[in-house]
Amino acid sequence: MDDLIKKFYHNPFLSRFFHTLVYCLQKELKNYKSVLDLGCGSDSPIKYCRVRYSVGMDVFKPYLNESKRKKIHNKYILGDITKIEFEPESFDAVIMIEVLEHLGKKQGREILKKAEKWARKKVIVSTPNGYLPEKSIDGNPFQAHRSGWTVEEMQKLGYKARGMAGWEFLRRGNVSEKAGQEEGLLSTIKFYPKIFWLIVSELTQAMTYYFPKLAFEVFYVKNIK
Repeated sequence: MDDLIKKFYHNPFLSRFFHTLVYCLQKELKNYKSVLDLGCGSDSPIKYCRVRYSVGMDVFKPYLNESKRKKIHNKYILGDITKIEFEPESFDAVIMIEVLEHLGKKQGREILKKAEKWARKKVIVSTPNGYLPEKSIDGNPFQAHRSGWTVEEMQKLGYKARGMAGWEFLRRGNVSEKAGQEEGLLSTIKFYPKIFWLIVSELTQAMTYYFPKLAFEVFYVKNIK
């Protein structure tokens, strides 16, 4: 079942109408030569993008090792993303996919400013719409959510917003340790049978993409130049 869901999610034709994070990321990074992936995790969606050179950074070594095994990035850095420094305009783009919510608000604003300094062209962020409770999963203490980010505050920081993952009402506000990443795209569906409501959620994505305040997650882009 999970394989079937993934085939639907990654279908290039359907993703044009029911915009997925992968589709949006591919579109934004088209013809980009270098990308810094902050908090890259074990299975970054950048693997679906045609980027010549990418650097993956994460503080959790098991995730980094898994990403290395999959050969997703050209270079890896083990460390705290809030403590790293790069030269200005070191990369075409800096991305943070499901990372910002794991930082405190002050840390989050600081890393956004740094990312905007390191990027030549754009900064890309995806994060839940507002605060989403989540405890540590996979034995990773850094997975706990520490902050929530609204569409209004990100827009004030200069980011354009697009809704992701369908209508927020259909998703639940917590991912348990037991669920972890095992259920994949079904993990946050609120109602049963989950597969039915996942399909409904995906259909609502055609609307929430244009009305990000109604979406479960939000995809943000800030053009630097």
